[in-house]
Amino acid sequence: MVVNRPYHWQGWVLTPTGTESEKPNGQVANLNLFSSPARSHESSRKANPVDEVYYEGIADTLKHLGLILRGGFHPHGKDDVAASTVVLIGNAGPGLWQSFPGPDGSGNPLDGWCRKVLLSIACSLGADILFPFDGPPYHPFLNWAQRAEGLSPSPIGPLIHPYYGLWHAYRGALLFSHVFDVPPPLNTNPCESCVDKPCLATCPVGAFGADSYDVFACICHIKTPAGNDCLDRGCLARGACPIGRNYLYAPEQATFLMAAFLQNQ
Repeated sequence: MVVNRPYHWQGWVLTPTGTESEKPNGQVANLNLFSSPARSHESSRKANPVDEVYYEGIADTLKHLGLILRGGFHPHGKDDVAASTVVLIGNAGPGLWQSFPGPDGSGNPLDGWCRKVLLSIACSLGADILFPFDGPPYHPFLNWAQRAEGLSPSPIGPLIHPYYGLWHAYRGALLFSHVFDVPPPLNTNPCESCVDKPCLATCPVGAFGADSYDVFACICHIKTPAGNDCLDRGCLARGACPIGRNYLYAPEQATFLMAAFLQNQ
């Protein structure tokens, strides 16, 4: 299968823009842009809400888990989100892997771990929470990410961050009933000044073109002994990006994510 872009390929999974959402466990999720939070929304607010919290204060609750703040936005009517402020939570680099306990015998261990720890955090903050892996229908996390951080798709699909490069993902969205300030979007695309674009020339089977991704060629290669390098080190095209080299995933992390991608094809 050859997929024409625009699309994102976050968390080692093909995710076309506006139609599919990132699945950290490698599953592809069909997306409804204006879906209601009621169908995959987990209420964690306490009966007696905690004092109002603000953006900078949330970061301290995430550090020990290898999670970080990923921007936020204020929903309007067409978002159909029951909140005044939405804050995205995610990860960058190997930090999350150092906290994640690893496979536990379940089908989606990373999803389960994220749900457990983020539900606890949401409860402590008096917030509700949404996850990118709940559905169908699925919440439009990639659209929210572009809105919150002002990121753009890279030539091979995943959103490119000016600091983290392609080594990042989104794990949840905290919903707050009060309005508070969130950082302005970055609105910076480092790919625009990248002349060589090594990401398009590194794939051993040429799966990435200027406007397409040959999913079948990619999967077939990874399933053979010739694809062991991709399976063990992660996507070589992704690894060729010169941005965010300090945030490269740990080898075990890359292997885990690639195996999950392959398992769900």
